[in-house]
Amino acid sequence: MEEAHKSKYSIHPGATKMYRDLRVNYWWPGMKRDIVKYVEKCLTCLQVKAEHQKPYGKLQPLEIPMWKWEHITMDLITKLPKTRKGYDTIWVIVDRLTKSAHFIPIRESYSSEKMAEVYNFQEELGTKLLFGTAYHPQTDVQSERTIQTLEDMLRACIIDFGGSWDDYLPLAEFSYNNSYHSGLGMPPYEMLYGRRCRTPICWGEVGPRELENKEILKVTNQRIDQIRAHLKAAQDRQKSYADKRRRPIEFQVGDFVLLKVSPWKGVIRFRKRGKLSPRFIGPFKIIARVGNVAYRLELPEELNLIHNTFHVSYLRKCLADESIYVPLEDIKVDEKLNYVENPVAILDHKVKLLRNKTIDQVKVKWKHRRGSEYTWESADEMKKFYPYLFA
Repeated sequence: MEEAHKSKYSIHPGATKMYRDLRVNYWWPGMKRDIVKYVEKCLTCLQVKAEHQKPYGKLQPLEIPMWKWEHITMDLITKLPKTRKGYDTIWVIVDRLTKSAHFIPIRESYSSEKMAEVYNFQEELGTKLLFGTAYHPQTDVQSERTIQTLEDMLRACIIDFGGSWDDYLPLAEFSYNNSYHSGLGMPPYEMLYGRRCRTPICWGEVGPRELENKEILKVTNQRIDQIRAHLKAAQDRQKSYADKRRRPIEFQVGDFVLLKVSPWKGVIRFRKRGKLSPRFIGPFKIIARVGNVAYRLELPEELNLIHNTFHVSYLRKCLADESIYVPLEDIKVDEKLNYVENPVAILDHKVKLLRNKTIDQVKVKWKHRRGSEYTWESADEMKKFYPYLFA
């Protein structure tokens, strides 16, 4: 079986292909079962083969908050054009109950202490930080959807009115919070303050609005109950859609699993790297279960920069020998689970002649690279992204 699966003439076929090939010349009792078990325990197959089945993990909706600004989500929009005031990032803060949002212009260079200063009432409000599992975008889909809407609004403002994006950020916040929200059934401002803010196209209820304190509290509580019912219906609807395309799986503490990683997609645009790198690394031991669809792994020191809690969609059951371990010396993974390949030296130089131009190229030696260790690259691109090689 080893020759039919791992030799240079077979190169790790699947269980069905391997069985079909072998049964032409061989047979023994339980042959198909033995082949399936053998392929399941092949560590190389577990590392490199893609899955063509539904992803693991049923959708787990977040708890619906009981009061305004009790639970919030935060995210950043970075790499924006720098404004006259030096802003290049937007800090997006969204209340999960009322969906009201704050858009704060900041600089990407702000430290965590500076951001805490900007948001200095967090501790006094009793806000707690709850971290999601690593690289699972479904956890913060509320912020991501708000960011998408905000980016569209700012693009429209720049096209229609010109100027700098930070000039329109307060208007975008007002428009977002004063517009109808399908999950609430009303605008966020109406949920917060009892009515929409007046605009030139909606100037109703002129004059002050007087309500007794008890009546205000009663109306607010009724609205919150109504909103929580809307949110629960929306969550149930989203869960029913998502679960049709997912399948459940459970691991036990002490099981060994492989961790899904991605080829590096860095700033280098002149060629693709990591295309033939393995899809999974490991195996790693499960040390704890976190919630219903997340697990904490025992990671080696080489991965100490990575958050150690992962959604089940990033894990694959490892049935190989537990004593087998793939060293990470040749696989350097950054904090986003991407391969990082670094050039270490320029070995040679040549000029490539094309029909209408010439290109200076250098022969580069790479470190932590799966595949060819030496490649010819554009000298201009290497100087741009790796100037230390030419020092």
